Amino acid sequence: MKKQILFSGIQPTGNFHIGNYLGAVRNWVRLQDSGKYEMFIFIPDLHSLTGNLEPKKRRELMLVVAAELIACGIDPEKTTVFIQSHVPEHAELAWIFNCVTPMTELERMTQYKDKAARQEKNINAGLFTYPALMAADILLYRAAVVPVGQDQMQHVELTRDIAGWFNKRFGEYFSAPKPLLSEVPKVMSLLEPTKKMSKSLGEGHVIELADEPAVIEKKLKKAVTATEGGGRAPGVESLLLLLKQFASKEVYKEFATAEKKGVIQYGELKKALAEAINHQFIEFRQKRKQLLDNPDALQRHLEGGARKAREVAAETMKDVRKLIGIR
Repeated sequence: MKKQILFSGIQPTGNFHIGNYLGAVRNWVRLQDSGKYEMFIFIPDLHSLTGNLEPKKRRELMLVVAAELIACGIDPEKTTVFIQSHVPEHAELAWIFNCVTPMTELERMTQYKDKAARQEKNINAGLFTYPALMAADILLYRAAVVPVGQDQMQHVELTRDIAGWFNKRFGEYFSAPKPLLSEVPKVMSLLEPTKKMSKSLGEGHVIELADEPAVIEKKLKKAVTATEGGGRAPGVESLLLLLKQFASKEVYKEFATAEKKGVIQYGELKKALAEAINHQFIEFRQKRKQLLDNPDALQRHLEGGARKAREVAAETMKDVRKLIGIR
């Protein structure tokens, strides 16, 4: 039986943090190792142009993201890993989709509003039309499934709509991809536990997978636990959620029980969590360093992925050009 095509990607914004890992990367590794899917994981450098990243930093981050994906367990022999701009068909199909997508549909996209609010001095057309490029990313590979969290459903819904608008105008061709919803733990900021963990909040808000043990311990020592009013404090709830993900069942049960009884020692909780996170990513840090110390080998992985991706993309665009009458 032919495997279903699965497509996803992660922005080159910096080192992965534990929110990225629990929210996406860990699940990709599990899906890859299930053997059920033909997987494409890409690094969307064209999407990153809508932000304020410096060119030199963008080039550096391409390799960092690739190294961290592989260090986490994404195997280039099993999964096609590539950089978006290395497959020019992404941009070509995005323009075609721009020409079938109503302005009103783009105006309602929440991510445009959120990003525009964060970068008031750089509200560019790319921010507005990025969903057409996102749809091109997915549909170029005729993806059947897209793994997402609940907060990303709007993207997949619009991609399905764009496929329908294209088909209505030029003839039935694209199948609507289905979201592959997964139970994703919502990881919160260490310093503002009512907000989702994000590098945009500042360095002390996140734990990066590449953080050394002393850095992890230092960040967790500053993690907020106190709160006003009754009930479990959001900070404590967040730390216990992380302990459940990274520590043994016995260690988690010990602290969860202590918290219910009101006798939990927050210093001990933070120490146990630091040890668990450090232990989880020892091999990751070692492999990441090996990969970044050998950028030529890393580039070969990405070039090989781009060749595989372009084979699929070229076939799709050959069909699309014929359907729309430009070739």
